[in-house]
Amino acid sequence: MQAKKLTREEYESTLGELGTGVPVEQLPVWLEFEATIPGRSPWGYAAVEDAGRTVAAVCFAQYETHGYRYLRAHHGPVWAQEPTAEQEAAALEALRAYVRAEDPRQVFCRLAVKHELPATRPCLSTLPYDTTVIIDLTGGEDEILSRMKPRGRRDVRKALRECTLSFSDETERALASFEEYYEVMVETGARDGFSPAPIEDYRSMLRVLGPEHCRLFAGRDGDQVITWTIATISGARATRYYGASRSCDARFLATDRLIFFECCELARMGCTEYDQMGIGSEFAPETLNLNTFKTKFAKDGVRMIAPDRDLPVRAGFYGALVRIKALRSRLR
Repeated sequence: MQAKKLTREEYESTLGELGTGVPVEQLPVWLEFEATIPGRSPWGYAAVEDAGRTVAAVCFAQYETHGYRYLRAHHGPVWAQEPTAEQEAAALEALRAYVRAEDPRQVFCRLAVKHELPATRPCLSTLPYDTTVIIDLTGGEDEILSRMKPRGRRDVRKALRECTLSFSDETERALASFEEYYEVMVETGARDGFSPAPIEDYRSMLRVLGPEHCRLFAGRDGDQVITWTIATISGARATRYYGASRSCDARFLATDRLIFFECCELARMGCTEYDQMGIGSEFAPETLNLNTFKTKFAKDGVRMIAPDRDLPVRAGFYGALVRIKALRSRLR
């Protein structure tokens, strides 16, 4: 196999020829969004060919951090067909050679790699996942409900009966001013133990991706936002990218009601699948606490996906980073 450089136009044409679903992060507009975040920039597009036939395509963003650079392909490469371990290994070697020739400053590539291959390493940073939950949005509201676990149906029906919040697509309102939504995200982070991204990242996501690829849904008690979600859209696949809710009794019913509202709205827009973006597994035990909540909305929705793995390009430099990380862990 070999990898070759593509222009944006060639890449978009190649994605169409592959004839498969494309994650929103592998669309060129995602690189435009990444460019709004300090330390990130578009790097380029490539195709992987086998005997003259294109088998995969990928777009990379460059990340600069702590004095070095690496490339990231969120949920990429995009494959024409699911690869075998041998095909994936050959493609990674082709991409490594291509990156090394194009830009020897890059220390590694972070890609979605299904198989555990000798060429890859566990991610230096971030918490990758190999399992997610997909809600089937086809068939209308009753069908969506029927495919939930009994607990999910019970909780959603209770929310439909008792939740007094109003729910709507607030994309345009959030584009005009994101402050009230960010306040809820900050409260969520303080409660659940994480630091939200800067407010500009959420604003830029909505603005750059646009309503075609990004929507914000919210539930309100009068004028106050209680819960909200940012969902991304690519083709018929939607993904629940961010969610936040206030620390009040109403949020439990509200979040269930909001997710069902999102399912119905996204189905109305033409989406057939709603990815809940990761649950815990043996590969990612740190997020097992998410499983009970997310899986209740789709009794047959658990899917295995290719998790992020690192592909060293400059092996010596990458090895030094691994050793530094291990030393820091011991000192902590």
